[in-house]
Amino acid sequence: MIKLYFRFLFISFFLLNTGAVAQTMAEKHHATTSISQERIARYDSYIQKEVDEGRLAGAVTLIYKNGEKAHEQTIGYSDIESKSMMSPDQIFFIQSMTKPIVTTAFMMLYEEGHFFLNDPVEKYLPWFKDLKVAVDPSKGVAGGTVPAESKITMAMLLSHTSGFSHGIAAGKLEEEIRNAIYSPTHENIESRIKTLVTMPLIGQPGKQWYYSASPDVLSLLIEKFSGMTTAEFLQKRLFDPLGMKDTGYNLNEEQESRMATLHTYDEDGKLIKSPRQTPTSGNTVFAGANALFSTAPDYAKFAQMLLNGGEWNGKQYLSPKTIEIMTRDQTNGLYRAPGQGFGFGFGVMTDVADAKSLGSEGTYYWSGAYCTYFFIDPEENLISIMMTQTAPFSGFYEQKMRQMVYQAIE
Repeated sequence: MIKLYFRFLFISFFLLNTGAVAQTMAEKHHATTSISQERIARYDSYIQKEVDEGRLAGAVTLIYKNGEKAHEQTIGYSDIESKSMMSPDQIFFIQSMTKPIVTTAFMMLYEEGHFFLNDPVEKYLPWFKDLKVAVDPSKGVAGGTVPAESKITMAMLLSHTSGFSHGIAAGKLEEEIRNAIYSPTHENIESRIKTLVTMPLIGQPGKQWYYSASPDVLSLLIEKFSGMTTAEFLQKRLFDPLGMKDTGYNLNEEQESRMATLHTYDEDGKLIKSPRQTPTSGNTVFAGANALFSTAPDYAKFAQMLLNGGEWNGKQYLSPKTIEIMTRDQTNGLYRAPGQGFGFGFGVMTDVADAKSLGSEGTYYWSGAYCTYFFIDPEENLISIMMTQTAPFSGFYEQKMRQMVYQAIE
C-alpha cells in the first residue's frame, strides 16, 4: 500500500512538472518566434498583384511581433485617378474599427464604478423602457410588434445580443432603421439613439447575436457618465496619452491632405473612385459604431496597449482582468461563425480547427466597412493591421492577411 502511495506521488509529480516544462517551452517558443522577411514578402507580392490587376487601389500593412515592428509596407495608390501613392501615415475612415475603441473607453468607465455589466440600460437612459420587438422584420414596422420579454443590459450592448439592428442588412425593417438613424438631421448621438429606440428590435434581448448599432448607445452612455462628449473623452483619455495624433471624428486641413480616397466597383467590376467620399470635417454625431478616422501606426498603438494587458509607456489604461473578460466569448453559442465567438467589442477565435484558419485560440479582432482589418494574437505576441479604402465590404482580404502573416512566422 505504501509503495502504491509513493508511486502515485511520483507519477503526479512527474506529470505536473512535465506539464509545467511543456508550458514553459511553449511560452519560450512564442516569445522568441519572429516574422521571416523572406516569407512575408509573399504577402507584399500578393497585394501588389491585386493592385496590378485592378482589384485594389492600394493598401498599408503593419505587423508588430514581440513588441517590435516586424513589417511595414505601403503598396499601390491612395487615389487611382491622381496616382497618388499610399504612404505609411495615410488616413483611413475606419468605420467599425471604431467599435473596439469606444468599447475600451466604455470599459474604462466601468473600472471607475459607474455601472455593473448586468445593469439594465433603462437605469441610465429611461427611454429604454417598454421596448418593442418586430413580429415579422421582413414587413418592417407594418409587420406588428410584441413587448420585449426582458430588459436590455450593458453586457447585451457590448456583445451585440441586445436585439438592436445596425440598419445595414437587407430587409424592410433594416431599411426603415437605416433611414431613421442615419438621417442627416441628427445633430448628435443623443438624437440618433432617441430615434433608434422608437424602432422595433430585430429580436428579443439576449436571444440572438445580431450585428448592431449598440456601440452608439455606449457612446451616449460615455457622455452621460463622463460629462464630456465622446470625442472629448477619447481625445483626453486615449488618443492624446497614447500618441494617436491622427485619430478622431474630424480632420484638420493637413490631415485631410493625407486622407485615402474611397474606391468602389462599377457595373463591369472595374475599380473606380467612388462618387461619394467621406466628409472629413463638420461631423457632430460622435458614434460608437463607426465614424472615426485613423492610421495604421495609430491603431497599432491602441492594439499594443491591449496586448500589453492595458499598459502603454508606464500608464495603465485597463486592467488585464478587464481585457480578459472583453476577449472571451460572451454569446453562449449565439455567434454562428465556426470556431469563433464574440466578446465585448471584439470577435474572438475559440477553435482554430473549426475556423479552418491559421491562427491561435484567444486571438481577437474586427474590421471596418471600407476594408480595414486588424487582429491581436496574445499567444504569438502579434498584431497585424491592413488598411485599404474600398466599398463594398468583403472579408476576403482579412482572411488573406491571416493566411499570409501566420505563414511567415518562424
